[in-house]
Amino acid sequence: MTAGATTLLKRPFVSWGELIAHHARERPQSAALIDGQAVVTYRALDGLADRVAASLARDGIGVGDAIAIVAGTSVDYVATFIGAVRAGVAVAPLPPSYPHDVLERMVRDCGAKALFLDASSIALAVPDVASVSLDGLQDWLAPSGEKVSPPALRGDEAFNIIYSSGTTGLPKGIVQSHAVRWAHVRRGAWQGYGPDTVTLVSIPLYSNTTLVSLIAALGLGSTVVLMRRFHALEFLKLSEMHRVTHAMLVPVQYRRLMDEPTFGEFDLSSYRMKFCTSAPFPADLKREVVARWPGGLLESYGLTEGGAVSFLPAHERPDKLHTAGRPAEGHDMRLIDEDGRELPPGATGEIVGHSAAMMTGYLNRSAESAAIVWISPDGKRFIRTGDIGRFDDEGFVTLVDRKKDMINSGGFNVYPSDLESELRRHEAVAEAAVVGVPSQRWGETPVAFVVLKDGAAASGEAIRTWLNARLAATQRVHAVQIVGALPRSEIGKILKRELRDAWLAGEGGD
Repeated sequence: MTAGATTLLKRPFVSWGELIAHHARERPQSAALIDGQAVVTYRALDGLADRVAASLARDGIGVGDAIAIVAGTSVDYVATFIGAVRAGVAVAPLPPSYPHDVLERMVRDCGAKALFLDASSIALAVPDVASVSLDGLQDWLAPSGEKVSPPALRGDEAFNIIYSSGTTGLPKGIVQSHAVRWAHVRRGAWQGYGPDTVTLVSIPLYSNTTLVSLIAALGLGSTVVLMRRFHALEFLKLSEMHRVTHAMLVPVQYRRLMDEPTFGEFDLSSYRMKFCTSAPFPADLKREVVARWPGGLLESYGLTEGGAVSFLPAHERPDKLHTAGRPAEGHDMRLIDEDGRELPPGATGEIVGHSAAMMTGYLNRSAESAAIVWISPDGKRFIRTGDIGRFDDEGFVTLVDRKKDMINSGGFNVYPSDLESELRRHEAVAEAAVVGVPSQRWGETPVAFVVLKDGAAASGEAIRTWLNARLAATQRVHAVQIVGALPRSEIGKILKRELRDAWLAGEGGD
C-alpha cells in the first residue's frame, strides 16, 4: 500500500472514483484491468471513466439519477460503472439472462435515464429510455481528454442498485450507498488487497459477490484480471499465467475446480487469499480446498442488503469448518425469535445484523424495507437475514437453514439442511436439495432432489429408504427424485422454488 493510499484510508469517507483517480496519479502505468490480451493502465481507466462522466453530463444525467447496464463482463462495462458513480449516478447492473419483460420492469423500477447494452442484450429496448451500445461505446463517448468536475459526493448517496436474485419472486432493488462501498474498500485493506496484488474476477459483474471484490481491488490499486465466463480449466490457466493472489468464488466454482482432473498440474503458489460467499459452503469442500490450494481461504456470510458479516478463516480454524465464522470487528450479530424477541446464548433463532454497511432500503418498496428491519431494545437498527442459526461458546455462527425453507411437518420444524447433509453421506450422492411440498396428512412433507456422482447407480427409492433409516420419524422424506442437475442462479444458489414448482406440476403433492 502506498503512503498516499494509506492516508486516504484514514479519512472518514473517500469515494471510489477518487480512489481510482489517486492510483492514476500515483501509478499511472500500472495495470488496472487485464481482459484477454488487452491491458488497461490506471491512467487509461481513469481517463475512460472521465469521458463516461462527461458524456452522461452532456446527456443531462447527473447526481441522483440512475443508469442500467445489461451486459457481459468487459473493460467498457467497468469503465462505465466507474464513470457513472464518479458523476454521482447510481448504477443498476442487471443480468442479461433475465427475460426481456423482467428486465424492462427493473429498468423502469430503478428509473434509469440510460440503458447500456452489449451484443448479448442489444435486442432489449425500453421505450423512452436511451440505449447505448457498449460494443460501440467510443461512438457515444465525449472526446478523449474531456472531463467534468466531479461533484462532492456524500456517503449516504446511492452508489448502486443491486436487484435480488429473484429466487423468491420478482427481484427487489437493493440500494447501496457510497458509504457501504467505502466500508468494503476499507475491509479489503484488511483482506490484503493492494498495489502488489492480482485479483481474478470470474463471476458476472451484476452480482454483488463480484462487486464486493472488484470495488475493493480497484479501490486499493490491485490489478484485476477479467474472466468473461467461468470455466475451471481456463481459471487455472489464468491463475498461473498472471500469478493471481486473490479470487472471490462461490461454492459451486470451488467444487468444479476441485473436480478438474488437471488441478494439481498448475502452479498456484502465488495465491495469498481466496474468498467464498453467497451459498452454503460444505465443510468437506472447505477442507479439500485448504488441503490442495495454497494460500488462505476466507468464507464470509452476510446479505447484499447489509448488516453484520461473519468471517471464517478456514485455513486457521479447521475445527470450525461446519460454521460460517464469527462476526467481523464492529459488527453486531444477534438472534431473535418469531415474535422479535432477542434470544439468549445457546438458542436457535433468526439472525439479525448491524454494521456500517447497510442498505438504504428496497427501491420503491417501503413496506418490504420496513419488514426486513428489527429495532433492538437499545434502539439500534438491524437487518433481518431470514436465516436460522445459533452461536457456539466461542461466538462462531452455525447456519441451520433459511427461515423460508424451513418445513413444518405435523407441527414439527424440519430443517432441509440437516437432511441435505445426511444425504451427502450416501456413497452415490454428489449433491442434494430438500424442499417442503403440501401434504394433506402432515401439512408439509420433505421431498429430496439428488444428483448422483459420476458412474454411480442408485434409485430414488433406495436412497429414500437409506435416508429415512437415519432420520427421526418427524424428519422422514416423502420421496427422493434423481435429477441430472440442480437449478441454480448465476452465482450458484440452488433455486428451490423451481424444484418445488416442478414437483407440484408433476406430482401434485401426496
